[in-house]
Amino acid sequence: MEKTAAVGWTGGIKDGKGSITTQSGALDDVPYGFSSRFETGPGTNPEELIGAAHAGCFTMAFSLMLTQAGLTAEHIDTKAKVTLEKVGDGFAITKCHLEMEAKIPSADTATFEKLSGMARHGCPVSKLFANNAEITLDAKLVS
Repeated sequence: MEKTAAVGWTGGIKDGKGSITTQSGALDDVPYGFSSRFETGPGTNPEELIGAAHAGCFTMAFSLMLTQAGLTAEHIDTKAKVTLEKVGDGFAITKCHLEMEAKIPSADTATFEKLSGMARHGCPVSKLFANNAEITLDAKLVS
């Protein structure tokens, strides 16, 4: 399976601007630029998109783990906080912190913790980060 995204950019780093489009059309010429990445300007940025990808990937992996364990979630809500830091002469994504809250009838705490941990390590986006960024998870089972 392959998925694509395309980016167009004009101008310099600070005065320039770009747009992002995805194969599915979910993003269609969505603006991004220096101000949306390093300041508070409008548009998206790579870290926000990576966070969305990681939260989505983790949530799907966790749902798979639940299904395999004979459980189904009423809801799973996941947030991702991606940290971009100055490292050496450039910048690097150094952390991704996931916060997940789930309501899963019939799930006990031990099973919940085991399966959420498996999803944290097993989702493809976590594997992409594995040797380059710290991945943390706060998971809460709600009744």
